[in-house]
Amino acid sequence: MKRYLIVSIIGLLAFATFAYAQERRFTIDELLKVRRVGDSQVSPKGDLVAFTITDMSVTANKGTTQIYVVPLGAGEVRQLTNDEHSSASPRWSPDGEKLAFISARDGEDQIWTIDVSSGALKKITSLSTGAGDPVWSPDGNWLAFASDVYPECLSDACNQKRAEEKAQSKVKVHVATRLLYRHWKSWKDGTRSHIFVVSANGGEARDLTPGDYDAPPFSLGGPTDYAFSPDSKELAVVSNHDKVEATSTNADVWIVSVRGGNPKNITAANRGFDGSPQYSPDGRFIAYRSQATPGFESDRFRLMLYDRKSGTARSLSESLDSWVDEFTFAPNSQTIYLTAEERGKQPIYSVSVSGGPVRKVVSDGFDSEPHLTKDGSTLVFSRSSMTTPNEVYRANIDGSGVTELSKANDPFISSFNLKPAEEVTWTGALGRKVAGWIIKPANFNARRKWPLVVLIHGGPQGAWNDNWGYRWNPQVWANNGYVVFTPNPRGSTGYGQQFVNEISGDWGGKVFTDISNGVAMVSGLPYVDKNRIGAAGASYGGYMIDWIEGHNSDPRFHYKVLVSHDGVYNLTSMTGVTEELWFTDWEFKGTPWTNPAMYDRWSPHKFVQNFKTPILIITNALDYRVPEGEGMQLFTAVQRMGVESKLLDFPDEGHWVLKPANSQFWHNTVLDWMDKHLK
Repeated sequence: MKRYLIVSIIGLLAFATFAYAQERRFTIDELLKVRRVGDSQVSPKGDLVAFTITDMSVTANKGTTQIYVVPLGAGEVRQLTNDEHSSASPRWSPDGEKLAFISARDGEDQIWTIDVSSGALKKITSLSTGAGDPVWSPDGNWLAFASDVYPECLSDACNQKRAEEKAQSKVKVHVATRLLYRHWKSWKDGTRSHIFVVSANGGEARDLTPGDYDAPPFSLGGPTDYAFSPDSKELAVVSNHDKVEATSTNADVWIVSVRGGNPKNITAANRGFDGSPQYSPDGRFIAYRSQATPGFESDRFRLMLYDRKSGTARSLSESLDSWVDEFTFAPNSQTIYLTAEERGKQPIYSVSVSGGPVRKVVSDGFDSEPHLTKDGSTLVFSRSSMTTPNEVYRANIDGSGVTELSKANDPFISSFNLKPAEEVTWTGALGRKVAGWIIKPANFNARRKWPLVVLIHGGPQGAWNDNWGYRWNPQVWANNGYVVFTPNPRGSTGYGQQFVNEISGDWGGKVFTDISNGVAMVSGLPYVDKNRIGAAGASYGGYMIDWIEGHNSDPRFHYKVLVSHDGVYNLTSMTGVTEELWFTDWEFKGTPWTNPAMYDRWSPHKFVQNFKTPILIITNALDYRVPEGEGMQLFTAVQRMGVESKLLDFPDEGHWVLKPANSQFWHNTVLDWMDKHLK
């Protein structure tokens, strides 16, 4: 009898726990509680891994980042920094005793160091213009960093004076004399990013890239765009010296002495992008990422190897039909480990410096930030999926023994019973197989009919991957009571470069067919209610929503509601106010005055007469990529056509809504809009 009672109690407890998990929904409030793990760095000693955790506060409307360490062999996580200000970009000193990091605990962002054993802090830089992205020299004597300065100033006192004069002036005006006068969410206002070096003990910093150029320039992703040589005598830095940067992706790798002097361009022969240089530990090579096509920011990123003896470069990744993202040398300089997308995953690969096939080493998950221990025996990396936020992992050098180290979110996330993403395929335009993901609610019941939400990714050269996200997290949508479909149509990365290429000059063509055929397939599933379908997207995804607004006539299904976030609406006006002009030049094969037919053909604003579907439009005042006028034009058009619509405009956000309180409001407004029309 007693045994029966114990079993019954255990059963009731298990049922209660299951019921609680089923009732507890993963909402935007829960997403904002997820601790954001990143920037893992393995110690030269091979004993610890440093990483950051960012915690979001809706009350403070910001995130705060702190630095942590965890034993490489797994064990207790220890917090190193605990200031009210963020501490970010931790980088190990070559002896493994200290970490350099960036913090504004004393005003501006500056480089600090912390002794990992004692916790003793030391401020290294004191520039009025601040410091970012520290890199140690291998001998431990120098730290390189980036700072935005006035190029005509030869001293920090000059920079400080210029900034003070601007702050004190009653005239608040932006002045520009050339293109790329603003970028992403800020005006350049005469400043340039320059690379400096400073003694690891502090003191006066030296500008290694003087002149009216950005070094590093805008980022196209990948590792840091400057690195020390193994003998600490020189740096490889990245800069674009073309006259009109707004129409050029021609960044190059330059070599400059740590003492300063004239830099040497080692990639001048290539007119596409070259960046993310890294020296081999033996000093023989410089590896870097390269794109062959000028002006095409989504060309395939190849891994190039420059021989410092012969002065020649060759590609190591021709057999890999994907973009090389992050990479690192093995300690013996004979192998490079790299990450690259593959059908929604991102494995870790290896390739020999002598050439040969690119081999997959770690095949599961969406992996990033690969590092090796100094003895070459262990890989340290980050991993996430659509059900698990980013955490720090280690594995043996052959890919075996994958072990989670950080575990910052495990108990919290496991309580939601999130469903893993399911890959689906269908036939798209011209008979091409297309893939995407279905994400179901935690309380999914196949006997129910669920409303469907289609999420369309931006880029357009991007992808929905099986990884964790904080802006458009499909789990938040799914657990609001939807089946979520995330298609990867033409233009999506991870399916070969030809698939990426086929969207350029064809924004509303094959990609629209790919998406439409996918929606038709998913809407026919027995658990999907084909009479309750909505769609949402941002940037290019917003463009596609705007395109759907004028082309919502597919006989197989009908979108009942739409959400367009920072969507491209009028191609001609967009080209006149966006900043990275190489993008529109490439995507539409010229300008509105050299190729007007292309702009007219694919511009959503040309189809206002067909606008009928209820739409929520979101714009951001600091968005210089797709300026807020695009959304305002769309709102004016749908209002004049009598279409049910709503406009949100965030005055303090750029292309993305990042502040926690804004993100909370964004999600609640968007999901309420969907619920109103689909539930």
